[in-house]
Amino acid sequence: MRVGVVGGGVMGRGIAYAFLVKGVRLQLADVDLPSAQRSAELIHELLNEAVNKGKLDSEVAEEAWRILEVKDSPASFDAGADLLIEAVPEQEEMKKSVLSTMEERDPLLLASNTSAIRITALASALKRPEQFLGMHFFNPVWAMPLVEVVVSPETSYAARQRAVDLVGLLGKEAIVVRDSPGFATSRLGIALGLEAIRMVEENVAEPADIDRAMELGYRHPMGPLRLGDLVGLDVRLDIARTLAKELGPRFEPPQLLIDMVAKGKLGKKTGEGFYRW
Repeated sequence: MRVGVVGGGVMGRGIAYAFLVKGVRLQLADVDLPSAQRSAELIHELLNEAVNKGKLDSEVAEEAWRILEVKDSPASFDAGADLLIEAVPEQEEMKKSVLSTMEERDPLLLASNTSAIRITALASALKRPEQFLGMHFFNPVWAMPLVEVVVSPETSYAARQRAVDLVGLLGKEAIVVRDSPGFATSRLGIALGLEAIRMVEENVAEPADIDRAMELGYRHPMGPLRLGDLVGLDVRLDIARTLAKELGPRFEPPQLLIDMVAKGKLGKKTGEGFYRW
């Protein structure tokens, strides 16, 4: 089996890691070769960390590193892969361009890791939309058991089943969602996250207390503000803007979120968001 991932950010690295530790040969590309190589190095660090923590056998980690191949662009991927998946930023035109290039490599299944952009919209750039769908992973990919498989009216049943089978190969569980803005998880998650940000903006409570309320009162494993920091506040902002465009003003991002992103306070990946990391 062969899989290709485009995008060496947090999600792309996580998806690559999940396939590699299952023994799946994987090709990784990013905006350029140095970026892809750096992403591969970070995957190597994840593998070593898992071994040191006793969560991964050293032989599995060594094999995963051996079967990882770095490419300078998706145009360099091997033809006929079982799956090519893009995990680039939540910008529709960027995703369309990447997916169009990936489709030229004639994969059995083409997927997007988008968390909010309509699959139908992305499919408009493709020649074979029946082979395309969403595979929405969650961060951190190696720990989260869910993958949201998002199908458009054009997605074939064979493509849908192939995606569900691949999720099972990873030891995860798939839910199948029809194409709709924000799908199931992002739509619900962003609604809670935006309201929590508005509460901070209105000085209702401190971020830690808002999070603790949801953790203790509703048994959420993580509060919405800490989760936003982990996902990336820039990602949250992109999703909110996409949903506001599709579903109306209830998803308009709070000014506090806009200001924090403008200041580079994106959460864990920059060391500061609603928390200091």
